Amino acid sequence: MTTDSSRTSTPAAGGISTFKGQERALRADRLGTGGLLLSVLAATAPLMVVAGVMPTTFAVMGIVGQPLLFVVLGIVLILFSVGYAEMSRHVHNAGAFYAYISRGLGGTAGAGAALVALVAYNALQVGIYGIFGFEVSGLLATYADVEIAWWIPSLVAALAVGLLGWLKIDVNARVLGVLLVIEVLLVVVFDVAALADPGKEGLSLHAFNPDTLTGAGVGTALCFCIAAFLGFEQAPVYAEETSRPHVLVPRVMFLAVGGVAVFFALSSWALTVATGPSAIVGTAQKQSAGLLFFLTESRLGGTFTDVLHVLFVTGMFAALLSFHNVVARYAFAMGREGLLPAAFGRTSGSSGAPGTGSLLQTVVAVVVVVAFAIADDKPAGDPTAPVLQLFTWFGNIGALGVIVLMAAASLSVVVFFLRRGAAGAQAWRLVTSALAGIALLVIAGYTVKDFEVLVGAGPDSSLSWVLPGIIGLAALAGVVLGLVLRARAPEKHARIGLGNEAFQLDKAASS
Repeated sequence: MTTDSSRTSTPAAGGISTFKGQERALRADRLGTGGLLLSVLAATAPLMVVAGVMPTTFAVMGIVGQPLLFVVLGIVLILFSVGYAEMSRHVHNAGAFYAYISRGLGGTAGAGAALVALVAYNALQVGIYGIFGFEVSGLLATYADVEIAWWIPSLVAALAVGLLGWLKIDVNARVLGVLLVIEVLLVVVFDVAALADPGKEGLSLHAFNPDTLTGAGVGTALCFCIAAFLGFEQAPVYAEETSRPHVLVPRVMFLAVGGVAVFFALSSWALTVATGPSAIVGTAQKQSAGLLFFLTESRLGGTFTDVLHVLFVTGMFAALLSFHNVVARYAFAMGREGLLPAAFGRTSGSSGAPGTGSLLQTVVAVVVVVAFAIADDKPAGDPTAPVLQLFTWFGNIGALGVIVLMAAASLSVVVFFLRRGAAGAQAWRLVTSALAGIALLVIAGYTVKDFEVLVGAGPDSSLSWVLPGIIGLAALAGVVLGLVLRARAPEKHARIGLGNEAFQLDKAASS
């Protein structure tokens, strides 16, 4: 293996220490605590959750105790984060989930996790284009008297996201940060207004009563609400682009999951206070996704509500960009380790962004949007089936995939430290990981069981097994790929999950 200067870079020249040189490295020192936190939180799309997920959960599941549900899920995900964060101190890899699973359960399991992650995060990102396009076309019709089909703004957004994906990650972080901070502030203003002007039942804490979490809809409500947290687990994906990943990644993860749990619990409680706990389900069924805007109209006026509508769209754009960045980095890590063609394992120019992975994600998004647009035969402004299906089908496929990955990562944490004889030193982390893994498996089971409810299909619909089956097929394909690599290219199989570490080992061996 050659060791000439054209293949090697010095750490002093920007913190790059990979044997393969700059084209095979993400740029270090691009993100600090603030930039990393904003990049991660943008994926949670707080306004989309408050205006979309919460009203749907109240209306469809009839669960008044949604605020308590966010608290419970926050505890589960903090338990998960304890072991996950500790793993991030030992493994710095843009492949995050699959890298951790590889280090605990082996390269073949890691290959399966890699394809699941690629499919799941692609699905989460692409699904948002449906609701994004519909909302933008609605805004143009309302405020500019322009009627356009939903897929036009969706494709424009896909190209804009793809362009931003080629830029430096710190530039992306600034874009995400501005959009995120504004939408969070507007939701906080609503929360304060609702608590200052409560419904006829006053500042009731009934939504935090455990008795509100009863009935057949609780399991499905868990599936809806855990999807609202998705994004916090992305912090390790950016580990190679931070200055002190062993410090910043765990810190950001705990800040993100704790902050999201508190923010969503308080915001969903504010919704119950604004209508009164006894009326929240009926009002949500009547207003549907317009619940938040209905409540702000009467308390904060039309101008505030109009601004909220616009920020609803920009918040979705921030989520699109955040998920796009994650998919690009997973593709980069997989290309670097032989799970995708080597072209994906290179970065682009001076930006240090994973350009080929970014291009792949953009192409996938455009192809899917075009396919759903072709299937759409309704006029502009009509809430057509393709729009709703793109959002619900792909969103729930992605959520299921990430839940499965989190459960597998929890098991991997336990095995990783047991194999290293660290059971005593890491005992409490092993316990928290095991508890989180069990809870996540239960949620994954409910997700599969109630999938027809999540996607709005009938009980006899083939969608109830075809859509979740996509995640199963991705896992199976990844495992087969891992087995093939183990048999035909054992040196590549041995590198799965190692990332830059493998190149450092190569360098040491050659010298």
